[in-house]
Amino acid sequence: MSSTLGIDSPATSPFPPADSASRNLLIDANEAEELRREFLQPQPSLPSKYFYDQTGSELFDAICELDEYYPTRTEASIMQDNIDEMVDAIGTAGRLIEYGSGSSLKTRLLLDNMHPEVAYVPVDISGDYLQQVADQLRDEFPDRRIDPITADFTRPFQLPKQQHAQSRDVVYFPGSTIGNFRPAAASSLLSQMRNQVGRGGGLLIGFDQQKAPAVLEAAYDDRRGVTALFNLNLLRHLNRVAGANFQMEQYRHVAFYNDIDHRIEMHLESTREQRVQLAGCSRTIRKGERILTEYSHKYSVDGFTRMAADSGWRRESVWTDPNEYFAVAMFRS
Repeated sequence: MSSTLGIDSPATSPFPPADSASRNLLIDANEAEELRREFLQPQPSLPSKYFYDQTGSELFDAICELDEYYPTRTEASIMQDNIDEMVDAIGTAGRLIEYGSGSSLKTRLLLDNMHPEVAYVPVDISGDYLQQVADQLRDEFPDRRIDPITADFTRPFQLPKQQHAQSRDVVYFPGSTIGNFRPAAASSLLSQMRNQVGRGGGLLIGFDQQKAPAVLEAAYDDRRGVTALFNLNLLRHLNRVAGANFQMEQYRHVAFYNDIDHRIEMHLESTREQRVQLAGCSRTIRKGERILTEYSHKYSVDGFTRMAADSGWRRESVWTDPNEYFAVAMFRS
């Protein structure tokens, strides 16, 4: 996609204008260093976790409703068709810990069917949005224990103390989010998950399978331009929390499939040369230069199983759709 989507002026922008007086660092020193490190590389990049402020979370929910975006509905159909087996694999006690829970839409099927003693622990970086969702879930599932945690799940975080010593934790990581990580980082995250749940713990995970590039590119370059708004909102978020001065109307969304590395790449391309400040550093972005904002790696079932095994996971079950577009698998540590 190469469109500025009509955001040429505040009158037509779907985002509130950035207030230069409020460009304070609302991130910690480690986060600021991570931003500087990635942004100052020869190929500038920005961590995809900054997609998910409240506006970004809402835009992603809208993406999941698009005709072109097959992963959400395909994963939902896989879960609907196999929910009894998945619930049996989760077990009768313990916690279901969802990394990057967002609106918890797919999780509602599990909450409807899991054993009543299984607590739900949604983990998300967007604290305000997470609390709203947790309150909604408590209304919908009054008998289910809901323990939200605001955290960056890409780093180790503390879980509440278990109520039952023999309870077994299961990490739930749906939506092919694992594909957003480079292979080394994906392996590291899988290892972190294994360490968190301990011996006998589980991992219920969704991942996108390799398929025709045309199908993939349409999913990340929708006709309505919602994905482009989602991508551009990352700049707005960084203006607010990381002392940045991105001019959003001077960038356009670009997405394409890299068939060598089996991944979709999303970028923001500068439409003119400009000097950008971010987290206490600055650099010139040339006209036509692209800032990498997201990878979405696509796997074969065997390839993903090998990667998980290297992180200490043993595959127990795998479920997929008739087109083999998507897969959901249960692993055990």
